[in-house]
Formats: sequence, C-alpha cells, structure tokens
Amino acid sequence: MAEVPDELIKLERCAEEERAKLAGLRGEEYEARLRRWCKAAEAVQAAITAFATANGTSRFEVEKSVKEALRHAHEDPAVE
Repeated sequence: MAEVPDELIKLERCAEEERAKLAGLRGEEYEARLRRWCKAAEAVQAAITAFATANGTSRFEVEKSVKEALRHAHEDPAVE
C-alpha cells in the first residue's frame, strides 16, 4: 500500500480523540460526545472511501494503512 495522505491520518486521530473522551461520561454529556465521535468517524470513513475509490485501491487496505500510520505516529489517545 502506498503512503496515505496526512489528512486521512489527521481525520483518524480526531475520531480516536473523540472516542477517548467518552470514557467516564454519562447522560447528556455522554450523548453529546457520542454524536461528536460518530460525526468524526463518519468523516474519516468517507475520506478513506473517497481516497480508495480515486486511487483504485481497497478501502480496507487504505483504512488499515491509516490506522497503522496513526499507531506508529502516536500513542493511543485512549491510554493516558
């Protein structure tokens, strides 16, 4: 798999940071944060699909590469 654009890695990082912020929340605060995470996750999935389609590659392979690049670039934002 070729290198993935930094923009895809940034979108994935944003989604993972939103996911990590769900920890320990309850009620309305949890629901609001969950919506933010879902919106971020949808954005990264759409961008991955568009990139894969435009480059004639597997969406699965692009997503895998994005996750690996993020994992190698930074620690998991859910673990502090």
